[in-house]
Amino acid sequence: MKFIDMLLFGIYPYVATAIFFLGCIMRYEREQYTWRAQSSQILDKKYFRFASVFFHIGIIMIFAGHFAGLVIPYEVWELFGISLATKQLIAMGVGGIFGIICFIGLTLLVYRRLFNPRVRASSSLMDTLILLLIYWQLVLGILTIFVSTGHMDGYVMKGLMSWSRYLLTFRPAEAIEFIDGLHWIYKAHVFWGITLFVLFPFSRLVHIWSVPVGYLGRNYQVVRRRFGAK
Repeated sequence: MKFIDMLLFGIYPYVATAIFFLGCIMRYEREQYTWRAQSSQILDKKYFRFASVFFHIGIIMIFAGHFAGLVIPYEVWELFGISLATKQLIAMGVGGIFGIICFIGLTLLVYRRLFNPRVRASSSLMDTLILLLIYWQLVLGILTIFVSTGHMDGYVMKGLMSWSRYLLTFRPAEAIEFIDGLHWIYKAHVFWGITLFVLFPFSRLVHIWSVPVGYLGRNYQVVRRRFGAK
């Protein structure tokens, strides 16, 4: 079991990180015409905007929560008077709310992708695979909330945060000690989350890098009608 944990949670994260960054760079350099979201809104607009908004709001907040939970050291939380048990409770509450929001939107998107003939015909295998993987990962994440109700002492929270810390400081042998005894559902959630980074460069998810942040500070574009034009 130690060997499997070392392989999946000690070595695999570094392999996934290398594939993630190198793959994105190569994709951008060699296939820029494929670097887009490839929206299928024009094929079927029914419920699309509602589903897309719910999905994106949910997934962005979930990602931010995971980043804050795994990357920010727990000592920082304690400086603000937030114990691990309290942090776990906050994570369960906020994660549950945005998890449900994301689940509603993603369920509609998955149904549309699989059962709408026009959308399905325009979808690649990777389009469907990545959507189903995100859906599976979301379901696992929601299920972890129910498992977490059985231990509200912050033990799992500290274990995952310590695992992340030791990986980020290149100490994988010590990192797996913190994930070794965790419930299988947490391990599955972590494994498939890492796998998403492996598939990222080969899917339409690369459009995340191109989010138009610059538009937020851009001056208004003034469009004037030419005199005498009809």
